[in-house]
Amino acid sequence: MSLRKYQNHSPLLGKGAFVDGSAVVIGDVEIGADSSVWPLTVIRGDMHRIRIGARTSVQDGCVLHITHAGPFNPDGFPLLIGDDVTIAHKVMLHGCSVGSRVLIGMGSIVMDGALVDDDVIIGAGSLVPPGKHLQSGFLYVGSPVKQIRALTDKEQAFFTYSAANYVKLKDLHLAEGYDQR
Repeated sequence: MSLRKYQNHSPLLGKGAFVDGSAVVIGDVEIGADSSVWPLTVIRGDMHRIRIGARTSVQDGCVLHITHAGPFNPDGFPLLIGDDVTIAHKVMLHGCSVGSRVLIGMGSIVMDGALVDDDVIIGAGSLVPPGKHLQSGFLYVGSPVKQIRALTDKEQAFFTYSAANYVKLKDLHLAEGYDQR
């Protein structure tokens, strides 16, 4: 696995966290307990901080980055991700805030300053524009995303099921030593 220090900031992994050997994690990044980072993912906290909660899976080919502080955005935007979040394959998250119990579908993009509340599903291939606020309890789909409908009880139950499933899978990968190749 490639954990890289940058400007006196080293990535920190919580207890039981898994980072695949082909992933790259750089700088001011904290990954919570029992979370997983899968092949070919890049998590780059080089100009601001990235915080990933517990039992969150960052699946294959994701890119996670921040918005730096500068003349057009004096404070920048960190990337903040809650607990029990499933970030599907090839998602791009950039300087946004994602609550807990969120599913972000494959190939989606969530842009600078966007705020995703707890208990949200973002459908595959969706674009969440800069500064957009996605309210709790709804399915959002499209480019740009639109609120489609309230989540069903079954969909809400899926958040913790998916998180627990990825905890089991990462434990199997840890047992095989795939975080050290």
